[in-house]
Amino acid sequence: MTESTTPTLTPTLTGERADLLEQLGKARFFLRFTANELTDAQAAERSTVSELCVGGLIKHVTGVEQAWVGFILEGPSAMPDFTAMTEEDFAHRRDGFRLLPGETLPGVLADYAEVARRTDDLVATLPDLDAAHPLPKAPWFDADARWSARRVLLHIIAETAQHAGHADIIREALDGAKSMG
Repeated sequence: MTESTTPTLTPTLTGERADLLEQLGKARFFLRFTANELTDAQAAERSTVSELCVGGLIKHVTGVEQAWVGFILEGPSAMPDFTAMTEEDFAHRRDGFRLLPGETLPGVLADYAEVARRTDDLVATLPDLDAAHPLPKAPWFDADARWSARRVLLHIIAETAQHAGHADIIREALDGAKSMG
């Protein structure tokens, strides 16, 4: 084998870490599956009254997962102060739900795969799932709340599963294809 084809060896996980990664993997699968055989134009198309599109949801989940992994590693400094966001910040945040000019579905999926790989590596190697940080400032968090790495991973799983459902509805409205049920 050449170096480029040598598989990466990851430890075989059991117990809680394996369970977390299995659930996250299932949610990721369904989210990615909604994009099967879509063109970039279809992935960017709004098929409901919401602003959401399949490609934008994948892009959003990628950013959310990346941000929360940063939180696990660095604490609240890895996240914005949501109480101080400007209208420009909110416009940028809304763009995270859309495929913008120059963005492609294959590009968004590749970014997602890379973020997922890094998250999976972190889950496999993080010394302590109980390590916790105070949450970033946001009107939707209690001021004194702390989340452990475990709680953050559960949040990533829930967010991914929720948006996989949104993507399924959008995809069905686009062309009748269903990824779930």
